[in-house]
Amino acid sequence: MRQARRAGLLLLLLAAAATARDFPQPQRVADGVYVLEGAREHFSRANAGDIANTGFIATPAGAVVIDTGASLRYGQAQRAAVRATTGPDAVQVYITHAHPDHFLGNQAYADVPVQALPAAAERIAQRGDQLAQNLYLLVGSAMAGTAVQAPGALPVPMPDTVVFGGRRLQLIALQGHSAADLAVFDEATGTLFAGDLVFFERAPTTPDADLPTWLAALDRLARLPVRVLVPGHGPVVRGAEAIAQTRDYLRWVQRTLTEAAAQGLDMNEAMRLQAPERLRRLAVLQAEWQRTVMHLYPAIEAGSLPRPSH
Repeated sequence: MRQARRAGLLLLLLAAAATARDFPQPQRVADGVYVLEGAREHFSRANAGDIANTGFIATPAGAVVIDTGASLRYGQAQRAAVRATTGPDAVQVYITHAHPDHFLGNQAYADVPVQALPAAAERIAQRGDQLAQNLYLLVGSAMAGTAVQAPGALPVPMPDTVVFGGRRLQLIALQGHSAADLAVFDEATGTLFAGDLVFFERAPTTPDADLPTWLAALDRLARLPVRVLVPGHGPVVRGAEAIAQTRDYLRWVQRTLTEAAAQGLDMNEAMRLQAPERLRRLAVLQAEWQRTVMHLYPAIEAGSLPRPSH
């Protein structure tokens, strides 16, 4: 009996530890602005899929949530954090793009408007189940109960500015990291939620990337009067270094893959190319570089071949 009680206590302690790890804690980064920072890692059972940054902006009308994380459990914990931190509940959710670590917590907001750019909403509706199944394989039990709730589409034309309880937010429709990337800018504090258009101290992911378009999107974000920048992955910054680092990485990728194709390197040879010293500190660099070669090199390689003459 005593051993059974000890075993039960141990299970409770382990569950509490897992809960503390799985459930994100909000950090105040500006007046009324909170961020839940994800791990700078790949999906795993150890991190419960909590790898993306999400956040919320408190307003007198209720909180505006940006992205809902990678699972129902995450979304529930995030919404509990919104209520505990701000008092009023969530009044609106914006999803920045159609990658699973940013939208699979939508179920927790079934009674709240959840919106994304039309192309992102359509992609989630079409491919969300497949993306969720992939995460079940990578993350395991932390995904329990998670099902896809596709966001509604923002209207076309989309309003440049929305107001909640007197707080003005700019909605900025861009592309590059994916086919539809939404950035949210809080005018009151100069806080930019950049989604995965910006990474910091972590190598960017590129499964749906269009590098020239992404670089143009970064130029657009750089013109905003940003005082606090929340990247999709990595620590919050109070300067231009996150946009600059993402731009530097993408330009290196573009130049390196173009030169590799011109030299006739095959995919395995391209994967063995090394990043410059200034980029080698980025988290998960080698794994992301290999994935980027798989994602982008075939098209770049095909584009380098001479066209047949007629």
